[in-house]
This record gives sequence, structure tokens and C-alpha cells, in this order.
Amino acid sequence: MNAPATAELPVVVIGAGPIGLAAAAHLVEHGVEPLVLEAGSRAGAAVREWAHVRLFSTWGEVVDPAAEKLLAPTGWIRPDAAAYPSGGDWAEQYLQPLADALGEKVHTGATVTGVSRSGRDRIVDADREAQPFVVHVAHADGREERFFARAVIDASGTWATPSPAGGSGLPALGESAAADRISYRVPDLNDPAVRARYAGKRTAVIGSGASAFTALAYLAALAESDDGAGTKGLWILRRGISGSTFGGGESDQLPARGALGLAAKAAVDDGHAEAVTGFRTGAVERDGDGRPVLVAEDGRRLEPVDEVIVLTGYRPDLTFLSEIRLNLDERLQAPVELAPLIDPNQHSCGTVYPHGHRELSHPEQGVYLVGMKSYGRAPTFLAMTGYEQVRSVVAAVSGDTDSADRVELTLPETGVCGGAGLFDTPGADQEQAGGCCTPDPAPDLIQLGAPGTAQAASASVSVSGGC
Repeated sequence: MNAPATAELPVVVIGAGPIGLAAAAHLVEHGVEPLVLEAGSRAGAAVREWAHVRLFSTWGEVVDPAAEKLLAPTGWIRPDAAAYPSGGDWAEQYLQPLADALGEKVHTGATVTGVSRSGRDRIVDADREAQPFVVHVAHADGREERFFARAVIDASGTWATPSPAGGSGLPALGESAAADRISYRVPDLNDPAVRARYAGKRTAVIGSGASAFTALAYLAALAESDDGAGTKGLWILRRGISGSTFGGGESDQLPARGALGLAAKAAVDDGHAEAVTGFRTGAVERDGDGRPVLVAEDGRRLEPVDEVIVLTGYRPDLTFLSEIRLNLDERLQAPVELAPLIDPNQHSCGTVYPHGHRELSHPEQGVYLVGMKSYGRAPTFLAMTGYEQVRSVVAAVSGDTDSADRVELTLPETGVCGGAGLFDTPGADQEQAGGCCTPDPAPDLIQLGAPGTAQAASASVSVSGGC
């Protein structure tokens, strides 16, 4: 089968999540045919897996303008812009209607297994840019198919590839063998079976971002409930405690995001969780009753726990892009022009500099990684960032360079910086929550207490890297 002329082809969008569907809406607005390939059985499949978690962005910040225009003729009514949706709300009240509006342009149960240039593997230079892209797909019913495309926008995210418990980036020894006691998601404690798994148990939570804050707050709420007596959290931190440990708090311009850290602090202050600092997990062993025992890379062993929740971030799946020439930062696995703007080793306090198609481009012209996947292993991605990314990328694909270059994005301040590069520096001064902070490396088991009680996040919680 010969590939058709490139100009006649659609743009393949990988992933029917918030950013992928927004890309499709922008393509429609520009008169370009999108072909959205979603591995899940429904649009927003990944979002539906954390349906119980509430976003820390409001409806006004998680609806793409081009998508809203596409939805308007269908009679869709935008939810209250000031309200905070849950993942389930976002999927049912926005993503599914948007996918329905796109109709046959969205293919579900379609897993992309490879992307290349038609008739050209990664090595071949000759006439490469004149060839269309070829995208291989495995369907849920076992069929295999290939599609040709003029461009490929990969918005597949990172949800399916969580980072491991191991402090060196590799799975800890015994981590796979202890899979029956380990979860990599914020638990849905509204599910009776899940609630029973953690009620009255001692649970280690590994991680220091929004997901870990959420899990700690959930476990604290469970401990205070009628059926949760004895529930205890053990918070495993690879760094120490500093002014930035609990996030931006009241300095965060997204109040619900700031409230997450305050809720985690309250969980510790109220005695529902203990914090272990400077602990990098090297192994997961078992005691005589089969309970996990966490062992640090320096040999320290903790008391057995009943469950482990690993919330150490996510990483991109690049396997199906192996025949595409990408230019990725060697640390973050993000596009090299974007990486310095989001690198948690260097990123200063404040916002991400506005970016679009130029920062997201690769040597393979016409391929873009957008959304959470564009951030590689970096945290703190916002939906509004992805919406601006795809607006710029689609304008570039459509030939509207002026619009593509006119990137305008103002993100809310976090109140803290991400800088993790100095986490092993002894004696570094600690700043307060509004500054760029270096944590205390002391590897002690501590019980934090404070004169006042931190205000818990009422209902506004989110997954790491979420919205």
C-alpha cells in the first residue's frame, strides 16, 4: 500500500485526554482533520482512573477555549467556572461530551505501538521529510492497523508509567515481589474494598508532591472516621523537612493547591502520620507475617507496614517513538528547549516561561510531545499549560506561524520552587515557604508538632502533575 500525499492526510493525535481532545478541537478550528487514537475504552480513560480525586484548578481553568466553541452548538452548558471538578466530573461533564462532538474522529481501544516515517527507519536520511508519518495501532479486538499522517501530536501523558519506590530511579529490590501490598495511585477510600485495605492499618506513603499530600490527607480523614481507628501514615521523604516541604500554602495563587500542603501538614501535626526524612528506598523485604519492611540504600530498616503507596512521580513511555528522531533532555526526557524552563534541579520560584511549538519541536519535523508527556519527568503540570501548547502547535502545523509564535500564558505562582538539586548539600540554609528552599538532610524519624493546627483541604485535592 503506497502512502497518500502528505497534504491530504490527517494529523494523528495520540491520547483522548484533556490535552489530546483540545488538540483535536484546535485542528477542527483550523480546518485540519484530526485522528485521535485512544488506548482506553472511553475518552479520558486515565482521568477516569482518578475520578475520586478533586482537581486544584477550577472549571474556568480546565476548559479549553477551542473545545468550548466546538461544544457550544451541541447545547453543552459550561459548569460553574469557580467550582472545582473531580476527575470524574471532568471526564463526564467535559471530556466525554467533547469526544462525542468530535464523533468518528476519535477512535477508542486503539493503542499506538509505533510511529515512523513511511518507508524510512530512524537511520535513513534520503527524502525523509517528504514522507508522511506511519502510525501502527493495535485494536482492542486484536486487529492491527496502520494510519498515515501529516503530523503527529503525542498527548498520551505519563499516567501509565509511574516511577518506582526505589530511590535511585530503579525499582527497589523486592518491589515487584511485594506488588500485592504496593499501590502507585491515590486510594479511593469511597470504595468499600479499598477502604478496608487501609482502615486501621499502617501505611507508608513515599513521595513529596501533591499526590502524597492527597494520600496523607485521605488517610488522616480515615483515621478520624468511625471505621478508621488505628489508621496511621508513615511519610517517606527522600529529602528533609524545610519551609517548602508542605508546598506554597497561603502563598500559592491556586488556593486549593496550597491547601493540599496544609492538609498534609495537619495530618502530621495531628499525629495521624509520622515523617521519615532522608530515606531513599533500596529494598522492600517481608517480615514473618508478610508485611513490607522498607530498607534504605544506607541500610536503615523501618518497622513493618501493612501497605505501601508509592507516589514518586511519572515518566514518559518513549518505546513506541523509537523510530522517530527526538531531541530530549538527558535528565528530564523533555524537549531540550523546554527542559531548562521546568527542570526541578534549577527551576526558580515562580512560573514556567510561556512556551509553544518552538520549544516543543524536534529534529523530526511534524512530531510534538505535548501535555504531561512534554514535561518528561518534571512535576507540576497544569491543564492550561497544555491548552496553550496545543494552540501553538496546531497553528504551526496549519502554517499560521504568526499565531504559533504568539504564545501567551500566565501561570499562577506556587509560592515555592521545585529545586531539588541541592538535596544532599550539608549545612545549606533553609528558606521559608515563599523562597527557593534546600531541605534538611537529617535522616531521622520525626513526629512534627506545631502550636497551631493547619487548615486541611476541604475537598480540593489532586494527583501529582495534575491540574
